[in-house]
Amino acid sequence: MTPAIPGFTTTLLPGADGVRLSAAVGGSGSPVVLLHGFPQTHLMWRHVAVRLAADHTVICPDLRGYGASDKPAATHEGVYGKRAMAADVVAVAGALGHDRFALAGHDRGALVAFRAGLDHPETVTHLGILDVVPTLDMWDVLHGVRAAVGYHLFLMAQPPGLPEAMIAASADAFFGSFLDAWAADPADPAADAAIPDDVRRAYLRASAAAVPSIVADYRASAGVDIAHDQADRDAGSQFAMPVTVIQQDWGAALGYDAAAVWRAWAPDLDHRLSTSGHFMAEQAPDEVTAALRDLLAR
Repeated sequence: MTPAIPGFTTTLLPGADGVRLSAAVGGSGSPVVLLHGFPQTHLMWRHVAVRLAADHTVICPDLRGYGASDKPAATHEGVYGKRAMAADVVAVAGALGHDRFALAGHDRGALVAFRAGLDHPETVTHLGILDVVPTLDMWDVLHGVRAAVGYHLFLMAQPPGLPEAMIAASADAFFGSFLDAWAADPADPAADAAIPDDVRRAYLRASAAAVPSIVADYRASAGVDIAHDQADRDAGSQFAMPVTVIQQDWGAALGYDAAAVWRAWAPDLDHRLSTSGHFMAEQAPDEVTAALRDLLAR
């Protein structure tokens, strides 16, 4: 049996361009949309979503190409560009009657949230970002042997064909390696327990069924997403809404000023460092919930 977020109802909703997104919805009050990362589904928000649902309507979609959402063929790079994925999120919220909402994302979902905040400033009221660097800046800070931490970014940026074949041939090992490696301390049983076996199986099953679309999502971040981010940087675009960034100390690990990178995009910024592993919504849900509540109060 596939695990679910307690008290939430899952429904299929219209996104952009005829794509349908599966979303878990619960609670009542002002709307908050939560976007998952890689190699996960909306289930990664199961702890935080229940907490926020005490006084918010919480919407947790599977991104296009992931989980139970549609997986359109990547007939061109823009199909899985963050602009199209951000438009999905706006459409899903609109289908539920919300023309304005707070938005938080982790990992890949944070990049979608980033693009939504720039493309839809009249719609996104608050922006929460968990453990990423903006796409344009990410490629700048990954260099030398330090770039090995992001080897998968380079693999999935390659032309169609070989990355998909390589990953599909050993999907569980490939996706499972990230679930293992990105914990704060893989030897700590408490860290392992943050993703229980049934949830891990759900992640692996969903990812194995979505190899072409997951690769297309990453490939877009080495192409069309860079073009969109560069156009915004050239135009001096910044977020109009309050922004909270929670991340591991990637600045120290990769040799850059993480807060300064984010401040260039977000003048109203609360930048927080976490000692949690990458999967912080699962490993440190109280910390993440508190940060999002602080954001929503701004």
